[in-house]
Amino acid sequence: MTASNGRVLVVDDEPIVREVLERYLHRGGFDVTTASDGQAALDSFEANHPDLIVLDLMLPGIDGLEVFRRIRKRRQGTGVIMLTARGEETDRVVGL
Repeated sequence: MTASNGRVLVVDDEPIVREVLERYLHRGGFDVTTASDGQAALDSFEANHPDLIVLDLMLPGIDGLEVFRRIRKRRQGTGVIMLTARGEETDRVVGL
């Protein structure tokens, strides 16, 4: 058994996006968990303590920005990559 490169949580409401990202990350040696909505993402974050989160911002229920805010309140050091179709400058500033 090989050592993991880290734990990644992939959060996206589109199944194909989750599956593709999960496959690529597994090939890269990462332990991957997935979530399809904001509440599932928060639950998985608490249960698995990922090193990195790939986070869609447009999620059903609790949106990605709110998930991000709650995660930051719990743990500052977790890396987050935001996925979004939003392209407005204000959306980018809010994300930062």
